[in-house]
Amino acid sequence: MDLDLRKLRYFVAVAEHRQFGRAAQELFITQPVLSRQIRSFERELGCRLFTRTTRSVELTEAGRRLYEEATLIGTVVGTALRRVQEAARGEQRLVVAFSPGLHVSEAIRAFTARHPQVAVDVLPLRWWEQDAPLRDGRAHLGLLRRPFDDTGLHTVPVGQETKVACLPVTHPLAGRTALTTADLDGEPVLDARTRRTSSLDEKFELIASGQGIALVPVSVAGSYSRPGLVYLPVTDSPPVGICLAVPEGDRPGPVAAFLDIATATLRPPPGGAPAADGPTPAAVPVRAGTATQPRTARS
Repeated sequence: MDLDLRKLRYFVAVAEHRQFGRAAQELFITQPVLSRQIRSFERELGCRLFTRTTRSVELTEAGRRLYEEATLIGTVVGTALRRVQEAARGEQRLVVAFSPGLHVSEAIRAFTARHPQVAVDVLPLRWWEQDAPLRDGRAHLGLLRRPFDDTGLHTVPVGQETKVACLPVTHPLAGRTALTTADLDGEPVLDARTRRTSSLDEKFELIASGQGIALVPVSVAGSYSRPGLVYLPVTDSPPVGICLAVPEGDRPGPVAAFLDIATATLRPPPGGAPAADGPTPAAVPVRAGTATQPRTARS
């Protein structure tokens, strides 16, 4: 069966509005036409996508799965069309993704100094889908924090960083200067396995309200300091690796060049401190009153 992208777009509109009338208005077609197209799509797929009543339209289990897949398909198709149009105009563009708290600007400055003809865009990553944009075409290259699924990806290590415990200021452990993993046994931990949040702001708001704690990379703690939270070092927590990642296989010239330049720029020299704008932070956030203030770690 050939996938009809027009019908898929109609399906997505109904799935998002949960109402045929508003979806039809968005698509600039009549409601009867939209209903016929959805019924035709369901016949082609051999399954029902919606449960219809006189008052609501709800996705079936098959419909929910298709909506997830349709979002990815739409992204891939949109990215492919954009790249075709850029090629037709003779443009070169590179999209660099980066995990929360990490900084890739130093590498971009070094790259554009040598390749001014290549436009560079950045793509901030959501904390639960680090590798997805490299697989669906949204990004050419990423500065990522492990762990993530590196199947089919070529990775180059460029550093590592520690994690700190993020707790509400009202937590019994908040007055400590440091913790161990044993201190956190039995604590409700907010992570992708227990409670997926839509953003780091949402996650930290839940922590501040006493819904749980989290172990977060020190660079994330430094980027999201706010009243109501305490960040404490966890002395026996293993460091997490930071790496550059690109899809395996042939890499276009700008991608290969950026990978080489970024590796040299972001990887700290042997025995030396990382660059100020590199991926590994130099400060450890600790508690200071009711706000979180970075304090340089002493040797």
